[in-house]
Amino acid sequence: MGQTIKIRTTGQDVYGADLHRFAYEATPYTVLERLADSGLITENDVILDYGCGKGRVSFFLSYRTRAKSIGLEYDKNIYYGAAENQKTAVSADRVSLLRYYAEDYEVPPEVNRCYFFNPFSAEILEKVMAGIIESCYNDPREILLFFYYPSKDYVSYLMTVDELEYMHEINCRDLFDEGNLRERIMIYRLL
Repeated sequence: MGQTIKIRTTGQDVYGADLHRFAYEATPYTVLERLADSGLITENDVILDYGCGKGRVSFFLSYRTRAKSIGLEYDKNIYYGAAENQKTAVSADRVSLLRYYAEDYEVPPEVNRCYFFNPFSAEILEKVMAGIIESCYNDPREILLFFYYPSKDYVSYLMTVDELEYMHEINCRDLFDEGNLRERIMIYRLL
């Protein structure tokens, strides 16, 4: 798929990984296809990809759904990979890449979809959620949040956020041999 959309996002990078910011690993294309086919992202949406890495989620979902996408990456080396992909990606005109710490980023009012593949600790997620909630409070709108392969810490934290409503999940276990229960995309609505 990377050849079709003209990006290179394979591999795992651990450049700036630590206890709070985790190593880069791209979401499998088969999982992104499930999300794109769900109908939950359309050309009228703006996706904020937290911990975008080399940009796979941003470029793929913009290509498949025609949505606009904002990719946030804090690590300068990994961000450089995303910037290189922007030069060739077929959906580059619908993707903005920013080098930011997620917890410091002010969520723009046009963002109405957020994507997470465990890019950071639950402590940072708590700060990020406060920013998303504040943005929604300042500019009321429905925001859907997608959590792929959610950690136990993420699930535990999300259950405590009063402003979130669990909608459902996209099961992805059949895409992989192990039958891992974490192979899913949990979907929440910010009320």
